[in-house]
Amino acid sequence: MPSRSSRLSDFLPYQMSVSTNAVSDLVAGKYRARFGLKIPEWRVMAVLGDAGALTQRDLVGATRMDKVAVNRACKMLEDRGLAARSPNDRDGRSHHLELTPAGKAMHAEIMPLALSMEQQLFSVLTAQERRDFKAVLARINEQVRKLERLAPQHAPERDN
Repeated sequence: MPSRSSRLSDFLPYQMSVSTNAVSDLVAGKYRARFGLKIPEWRVMAVLGDAGALTQRDLVGATRMDKVAVNRACKMLEDRGLAARSPNDRDGRSHHLELTPAGKAMHAEIMPLALSMEQQLFSVLTAQERRDFKAVLARINEQVRKLERLAPQHAPERDN
């Protein structure tokens, strides 16, 4: 019988992954039914809605999704007229992607739903617990960045 400390269900990264997937699945169900968006497409749209025009490489970094998933999401958004490419004046090998007026309108329609869902999800936490949770997530993300800098060969490949 495995020791208690070796159980996958006790492994915090696994618990975070399962929780993240559960939240993503819940959110995706709402967006897919109403807007025809899958998780990667919504993530790209959300980042573009916040940041404005970005390269696909920037989107890979901002979403932490792999290059293929970002590429597919960008293609779908372009095919639906929700995003458009423009030349990257600083690097002729890449393009910027930005939301079109239709994409901005959809983003504006989705955001209140996203904020409402966030409120529902975190209604089980007090305001202080939500602040603490955000602070803990920020610390974990910073630690991940530090560890990736220390051992870049172990960082996931997102640019190939």
